[in-house]
Amino acid sequence: MNSPLKRPTVNPDALRKSRRQFLRGAGVALALPWMESLPLMAAEEKAAKAAGRAAGKPPTRFALVYFSNGVEPEHWWAKGGNGGAMQLGPVLAPLNPFREDITFLRGLYNEQAVQSTSPHLGRMANMLSGARISLDPADIRAGATFDQVLAQHTGAATAVPSLALGIEPNELRLEDGLSMIYASCVSWSSATKPATKEIYPARTFDLLVGDGTGRALDRSILDSVLADANSLSGRIGAGDRAKLDEYLESIRGIEKRIEHANRQERIEGWRPTLSQPNMPRPKDELPQDVPAHMRLMLDLIVLAFQMDKTRLVTLMLNNDLSQMNFKFVEGVKGALHLDLTHNGRVPAAEAMYLKTNQFHMAQFAYLIERLKQIDEGGQSILDSSFLLGGSNLHDGDQHGAEQMPLVLAGRGNGALRQGRILNYLDKGDDNRRACSLYLSIMDNMGLKLDRFGDTSRRLVDL
Repeated sequence: MNSPLKRPTVNPDALRKSRRQFLRGAGVALALPWMESLPLMAAEEKAAKAAGRAAGKPPTRFALVYFSNGVEPEHWWAKGGNGGAMQLGPVLAPLNPFREDITFLRGLYNEQAVQSTSPHLGRMANMLSGARISLDPADIRAGATFDQVLAQHTGAATAVPSLALGIEPNELRLEDGLSMIYASCVSWSSATKPATKEIYPARTFDLLVGDGTGRALDRSILDSVLADANSLSGRIGAGDRAKLDEYLESIRGIEKRIEHANRQERIEGWRPTLSQPNMPRPKDELPQDVPAHMRLMLDLIVLAFQMDKTRLVTLMLNNDLSQMNFKFVEGVKGALHLDLTHNGRVPAAEAMYLKTNQFHMAQFAYLIERLKQIDEGGQSILDSSFLLGGSNLHDGDQHGAEQMPLVLAGRGNGALRQGRILNYLDKGDDNRRACSLYLSIMDNMGLKLDRFGDTSRRLVDL
């Protein structure tokens, strides 16, 4: 039985020291979102500048929402924009409400992916690095991805330097003689080590709202920090008070949804011989409803940004060569995602492939919408962010890596002008490197490198 909670002692002076305030109680420190009402600590100001923002402004964030196995090029397009009304192709239809919040990027590619003789595993793990993938089965080697390079240089400003999230677990089997770890990880902390990918919402939640090390919480943290929250509420402005209430409610909501997801007994895709476990039920198990699992992870990204626990996130909606079954999407009949994407242009399969792509983009649209709704000092979290949605392959059926299907949302704290289509296909290979985009993002997040991946150029016109 838990011991009675002690009411935490509140230090009024401490409350005035930092906009990145902490609520404390019963051994728990809960980081609050950025607040205009509270002055900025000198140490935080230094960290903020290191992360590429001026003191007093919200931090710049980056998130990737990745989906596997590419698209049908016929359905992935955009027209107009650049001052006129942007028209979006069928795959991008879920983004129609956010046409003024996105830039459609056409033609960006990774040279090493094009040159690789491995149609999948040589073209996925290097999506964010542009590095060569080792095809020697005895030498697992990719390249440090730009999110992890950023985390090593600016991650000290947050409790969690970066988050690598996913829905499907890492696979350790071989495919065409190569390790499927290449297909399971889009974020790599070094050339030989992928970043640890978390697929459990409960563990991700514990990492964000606990002590930053993943410590599990055995009761609602709100109970232990309520007194501190009440004290803080009387010291901040009306706008920040509403923000505080919204923030605490979002935590409570995710707690309830994790409990609900853990009670579900459904399973998507392959069904094992046992419909019920034959062992005592563990705590905090993986949700088995795929759409609910994805939404939980997206909500946790929102929470992570809102708490300022991390500013760098990658989310893999599925692994490359995914075996995920999309029968939960209306109009998709039971075939595995891999089969739908490698369909030989069979019309019925193509129609279902489109639906799965639209489902993926709907998840990206959900993240855009959530972040757009949260104000932090006169602008939304979306305004403060770079959100990249897309896949490593263009033509999934043909394993085409000559360009990647990418959409960039958010304004990067004023660095981006949205509602545009940027076409790099006619600018020559040296001016359409995906790593040029990554260099530009790193510049705006406080890290300036002479070179990254396969280029030293920043992305023109961005």
